[in-house]
Amino acid sequence: MALTASPWVFTPYPALAPLLIPNTLFYNATTPLSNLTYQITLSYPFEWTTLNPTNSTAEDETEALTVYIPDGNAFSLTASEFLRRRKPVEPTQPDVLVVSIGYPLSNSVYDFPQRAIDFGAPIPPDPLVEGGAENFLEFITGSLRPWVRETIFSERRFTRDALYGHSSGGLFVTWAMANSLGDSEKGFDTYIAASPSLVLNNGTVLESVTAQLGDGVDIPGALPQPEGNVTKPAAFIAYGGYEEFPTRRRTQTEREFQTKRNFMTRLRLARTSHDLYDKLVGSGRLRDTVVKEYAGLDHASVGAAALVDGLVYFMDW
Repeated sequence: MALTASPWVFTPYPALAPLLIPNTLFYNATTPLSNLTYQITLSYPFEWTTLNPTNSTAEDETEALTVYIPDGNAFSLTASEFLRRRKPVEPTQPDVLVVSIGYPLSNSVYDFPQRAIDFGAPIPPDPLVEGGAENFLEFITGSLRPWVRETIFSERRFTRDALYGHSSGGLFVTWAMANSLGDSEKGFDTYIAASPSLVLNNGTVLESVTAQLGDGVDIPGALPQPEGNVTKPAAFIAYGGYEEFPTRRRTQTEREFQTKRNFMTRLRLARTSHDLYDKLVGSGRLRDTVVKEYAGLDHASVGAAALVDGLVYFMDW
């Protein structure tokens, strides 16, 4: 049966055998406003023997966290399997629901044209599609999140949320942070940006961080300061040591290495990650900000490493 969270309709996939992918639900999200389809994956803890308990027990009343992951085709299983592996050796780990947003793909984990629109991250020389990132954030916070909380897991008690993104997805996370920080409807408790490609879109997202959040000195920032006893968000930024300064792999030719190095150097992932860190700390808008280098990891590898570290950072409050 299709479930609606206006203007989106969520249609379930046929149930898979638990032996294949346990405690996981799959849906297609569609809207009559466009021909766009998102593939939604909900991965919930083994301890949840029912989706919505009718006779609440102490275990059922446990507060749960949620992490939202764009590029779900690439990172959904990474997040859910890590949480399940960690729980037996970290029994105090809180319950975490993994909500992944992917695309209906069968021969790739990336829908490059659509993610460029959704993340506000066009690859030059393609132009920016106006409103793409705004619409994607509105889908996550205005339709997907209420549907998860109020329809699928209506009897669970959800508290903090995190938003994770890698590469272009990290750019989207940064943009979302700059435009929704402190907003109870559109914001998140923790923003996890792995290898954020901040030079895309002419570096305007990095500039908007100061414009929106301020610099703690002369620029107050366009977003209003939170009032009252409000918990400030946190940010986890990561990049690989071999991204901006790659080394040649044993099997690479000199031409292949020079081509890859020239491309990665232009992205300036190390320098812009530290620039972002400095801007966030200077703004005074966050309760904590971390930037971490993963020595010896390249662009593809750091996505998974930063995801699992970012989840630990998110849970450990």
